[in-house]
Amino acid sequence: MKFETDYIEKLAKVLAETGLTEISLEDGEQAITLRKDVIVTSAPQAVVAAPAAVPAAPVSAPTATEASAPAKKGTPITSPMVGTFYKSPSPDADPFVNVGSTVKPGDVVCIVEAMKMMNEIESEISGKIVEVCVEDGQSVEFGQVLMYVE
Repeated sequence: MKFETDYIEKLAKVLAETGLTEISLEDGEQAITLRKDVIVTSAPQAVVAAPAAVPAAPVSAPTATEASAPAKKGTPITSPMVGTFYKSPSPDADPFVNVGSTVKPGDVVCIVEAMKMMNEIESEISGKIVEVCVEDGQSVEFGQVLMYVE
């Protein structure tokens, strides 16, 4: 079977319309791989699975310290993917944000590296960073709270 142009265009459309970043097909001696570079913006953060993590944290946190309880009342910024959290663009650079930093929609707050791609995570809301929940270089899961904004 020869990979026809129409077939390749359909695959490219599937790649563009889904969250996939790569499609690979092999047919005997022929193979094709379609890839797209993705920089994640604020849109994928609006995932419904993220709020599920919010109730779990305050249940155990209020008794630990009074200072951490108010921080849990902010709006979470969650990881849109599995990867590695980085607070700055490079090891010797200043962090994108710290506790107390003010952010507005579109501001880059961190990077999540997934499959050797650096994905900038942007804030969807305006406010002040009240807690950063993960350490630099820590592995994060899809939907995991990275930080809270009030």
